[in-house]
Amino acid sequence: MKSRPIYPGLDPHLPAQRHLLAAEGEGTQALLDFARASPVAAAISTVVYTAARSAPHDPVSDLQSSGFNVIHLMPTIPTLLGRLSSFLATARIGTRLQVAGTEGFIGQVVALGAEHGIDPGSIVTEHRGSLARRVQCVHCKGFTEHVTLSVFPCSHCGLSLFVRDHYSRRLGAFAGVNVNAEVPSELVPGVEIYR
Repeated sequence: MKSRPIYPGLDPHLPAQRHLLAAEGEGTQALLDFARASPVAAAISTVVYTAARSAPHDPVSDLQSSGFNVIHLMPTIPTLLGRLSSFLATARIGTRLQVAGTEGFIGQVVALGAEHGIDPGSIVTEHRGSLARRVQCVHCKGFTEHVTLSVFPCSHCGLSLFVRDHYSRRLGAFAGVNVNAEVPSELVPGVEIYR
């Protein structure tokens, strides 16, 4: 699918004055792999992390013993994005933004980076964790996080939405369209396909 992003993986060997690493949940493992691949890169890295919905057994102690210069542990994704935004607002030339976690999280960080003038193609990404999707209802414009079904009720307007394979890089989400617009009483069961 042409609209779906490719996530090549974090790269500690990119030339940078500073690495700014954002991660959530199982993205911890990508951070640890980054630090093991280059302790020098870890020493010039700032990490902004939240456990979010899924995290390995003890990510905090693993991160603290991995050699990163600065680690900011955030309670939620919105607070992480707020802290990251403040870092990006004062970032200097030579700072590389890299992100690891679920697709929905990656999309939000890439969109935030674009708001701060970073070309989305220069943000290094690595998908780790669930394949659940972040979906925007094309009817009410609301976002639903962690969608695992092909058809699901919109968390904002309640319409039964079919998850299209079209991914919006600007929104960091897939499109959800009403599956039974012609006959609203016709129920279409959802099938779990994005674990």
